[in-house]
Parts: sequence; C-alpha cells; structure tokens
Amino acid sequence: MLPDNGRMPNARDLQPLPVPPGSGALAVLPALTRALHGDGPALLPVAAGDAAESRRLVAALADGTPLTAAEDHPDDPTALVIATSGSTGAPKGVLLPASALRASAEATHRRLGGPGHWLLAMPTHHIAGIQVLVRALLAGTSPHAVDTSAGFRPDGFAAAARQVLAADGPHYTALVPTQLARLLDAGGDGLATLREFDAVLLGGAATPPALLRRAQDSGVRVTTTYGMSETSGGCVYDGRPLDVAKVDVDGETGPILLAGPMLARGYRHQPDAPAFAAGWFRTGDLGRWQDDRLEVLGRADDMIISGGVNVAPLPVERVLAEQPGVREACVLGVPDQEWGEAVVAAVVPADPAAPPAEDALRATVRERLGSAAAPKRIAFLPELPLRGPGKPDRRALAALLVS
Repeated sequence: MLPDNGRMPNARDLQPLPVPPGSGALAVLPALTRALHGDGPALLPVAAGDAAESRRLVAALADGTPLTAAEDHPDDPTALVIATSGSTGAPKGVLLPASALRASAEATHRRLGGPGHWLLAMPTHHIAGIQVLVRALLAGTSPHAVDTSAGFRPDGFAAAARQVLAADGPHYTALVPTQLARLLDAGGDGLATLREFDAVLLGGAATPPALLRRAQDSGVRVTTTYGMSETSGGCVYDGRPLDVAKVDVDGETGPILLAGPMLARGYRHQPDAPAFAAGWFRTGDLGRWQDDRLEVLGRADDMIISGGVNVAPLPVERVLAEQPGVREACVLGVPDQEWGEAVVAAVVPADPAAPPAEDALRATVRERLGSAAAPKRIAFLPELPLRGPGKPDRRALAALLVS
C-alpha cells in the first residue's frame, strides 16, 4: 500500500544535471548511463551556462520533493525529466522512463540502417540533443560533439565531424534547420563533411521545402523528423511513423495524436494532465494524411482567424520560404480592428540590402493559398528570434511586430 502522500517507499529524488555547452556536454555520459540503468536519482538536464533559467526550472520541477508513485515505477524508472515551456512559457517537466528513451533510440537505428556513430551538434538539455547521446550509448559507440563555445560554426562542425567519420560503420548527426542552412551557405569543409553522414536528422522546427530540396541537391542525406519531448524525440521520419509509433489524426484535418512505447509517463506535478489519456498523447498540432505520409500544419493555438477565415501559418511560411530572396519566414496573427486578426509575415531576406518585393510575395501567397492567407503586412528582419532548439519564438516576434 502507498502512503497517504502518494509517494512510493524509498521514493527516488529528481536531481538537476547541469549540462555544459558544446563538447563539454559529453561529461554527462556517466550520469546518463546510470539514469538509463535506474541507478541513482532521476535527472533534470539544465543549461549550465544559463544560471537564471536553471534556477527557474529547478524551483518549478526539482523542488526537493521525491517522485510520486504516478511519476516513477520500480520496474521502469523515470530516467529523465525534460523541461519544456511549449507554447505557453510555463515550465513543464516531461517524465521519460528509461524504456521510452530506449524504444525511441532503437527504432531510430532500425529506420536509419543500424546502430552507428553519432555527432552531437545541439544543446543537450533538450530532448533532440540528449537523444543523440542515448543512441550512442545504446549503440556502444563513443559520441563526439561540436564545439559551440563561440556559437555554431561550419568550421567547428567540420572538425568534430572528421572525428566521427574516422570510425568504421554508419555515421549520423542531428541538426535544426538554421544549422543546416548555415552549413549549406558556407560550403567548404562543413558541407563536405556533412555529405559523408549516412543520415542527417532534421527537426526542432518546421523545415522549409526549399531548404530541404537545396540540401538534397547538395548531396546531403536529410531525414526530416517530427516529435517532441513527450515522445522521447522524433517519432515520425519523413512523414512516416517509426515502427513503434502510432499516429492518429482527429478528422480529415485535425489534432495529431501519438502513441507507443516511446511515450512519456506524463508531466511532473500534473498527475491528471489532459494531454495524456488512454495511452495517447494529444500533441496540440494540426495535421492531415497525404497518401501514407503525415503532413504537419502547425500548432492549433497558432491558427489565425482573419475575417472569419481560418489561416494556418505553416503553409504560408512554406510558400514564402520557397520564393527567391527569402531565407526564412514566420507567420502569425496580430490584433486588428477590421479583421480581428491580421496575417503578418516576418521575413529574413537572403540579402538584407536587396529584400524581395512585398507585392510579389503577397501575390504568390494569394495565388497559392487564397486571399485570406496573403499577409496584410510583411516585415523584413535580420534574423528571427528563437527559443529552444531552433524554434521561432512567436511570442517575442508578436511583441516586436506589434511594437
């Protein structure tokens, strides 16, 4: 019988795990190995270089209280609690059992062609980064990491990649679209080494089709991924679920639901989170099936209602990003007296001194997606504000555009 407080006897603690940036992240491998084996406490990875954010997450999630019976299990211990703010900004702690991390990593190896050697290029306090280390541990290989002490640089990527590529067997890495774009733009050794990887997982944010085509035309073996912390990382590759994942779309175009052994146990301090029900996780993303492939249309709460018409931002972003002279685009709705919400686009031009013509961009969106989707305003920015592993920070961008 459980005590009245719901805690298990000998309840396990949740311990912060400060993760250094770049190549220093490899120092967490011993602690991660113990967590996967169920030895010692569960771990809350936090960025060692961001003291204020680390304190905020520790106060909210690793607050001195042990894991409850709903948050842990002696036969399948919670290995990691991944902090995610999602679209709300409030920290949530995603409870990932060791079995879920293993199921995701092993399914990834089966899809890609077997266990291999991994290069870490993303922050390890996010799920996409730490899963690179989990995959390497399960493969029995020694991962290498890109030195990002001065930011992500193509020459630094090339130097780390050479160490990985020197080993026999398959070679893998994982990037966000911004990193891929930098490597393609720079060319040289960074792109040359990237071409040698057997698979480059690309996730963390929506990939513009033009960037994907450009990578493929450059000889890069890109695999797009869809997933989140709640699914132990990517669980849909190139639109097709991994062999352990189940995907359902509620309606012809509707919310995406995911299930399978890679699913999280729930959220820290939220035993009855409505997103987890009957073995399924309700993602909050909208999607639809295109033949046998899942097409993700973006977050349901990012949907813009302009003049009574629903406008999904992601298709508009894809059209804009395909146009000559556009490097990146982010679309959102801002309050408008006439339309309720006005469709506004933030565009990063390939050449800041010669941005594309606004009228031409607007006309192309109108022709492809209808007049309601055409941006009422287009703002040219030197770069998009980002959060997490390469996602556009829509709240920061909305504040910027409204101001």
